Amino acid sequence: MAKPFIKPVVAAREAAKFVADGSSLMIGGFNFGGAPYTLIDALCESGARDIDLICVDTSYYDTKVKGPVGVARLVTEGRLRSLIASHIGLNKKTQELYTSGELKVELIPMGTFVERIRAGGAGLGGVLTPTGVDTVYEKGRETLELDGKRYIIERALTAEAAFIRAYKADAAGNLIYYGTNRNFNPTMATAAKKVIAEVDEVVPIGEIDPNSVVTPGIFIDALVIKGKNEYASRT
Repeated sequence: MAKPFIKPVVAAREAAKFVADGSSLMIGGFNFGGAPYTLIDALCESGARDIDLICVDTSYYDTKVKGPVGVARLVTEGRLRSLIASHIGLNKKTQELYTSGELKVELIPMGTFVERIRAGGAGLGGVLTPTGVDTVYEKGRETLELDGKRYIIERALTAEAAFIRAYKADAAGNLIYYGTNRNFNPTMATAAKKVIAEVDEVVPIGEIDPNSVVTPGIFIDALVIKGKNEYASRT
């Protein structure tokens, strides 16, 4: 029997089952960098729909492969019910759905985006920020004045599941990141009920310097090897 702190390594298609129709989902990455592509592709193939997506952007259409890349697939295939993001400028389909009213989109500043997720992971109700005060962004939002300065009240963000991307994991799920993998992924790992990490490799416990760990394994529920949609499950 596996030790309880050992994390299961599962096929991407098995991990996709964590996202049922109507689920809320966080996905890490920004455009090309740090996105869990194996998990996203498996989710598209699963047929899940009406997803409430929290992702900083919706990627783009790649002319080389002549198709949408990453999160852009979820948009073009009509998998989303709503979207909370900061940047949709590279995805014309997202813009079309937004302007036509077919997709509910909340656009928020990138710093506010990650801070709301951080608040959710910390168990806070939200944060106060001056970003957007006295702009069109403030319209319809709650504000609070402290010491003569007005702040917008931004509520915390959490999700039922999160798909994140890291460089390497040990068998206990402790994660280290490389380059742009460390954008929104570590923060999202703290703010979802079920967290699946896509990694390049899983090494035995003890092979990662504890001082290098960014995301402790306590936040991780399962691991997926990059490019291994058919990877045999093990614990």
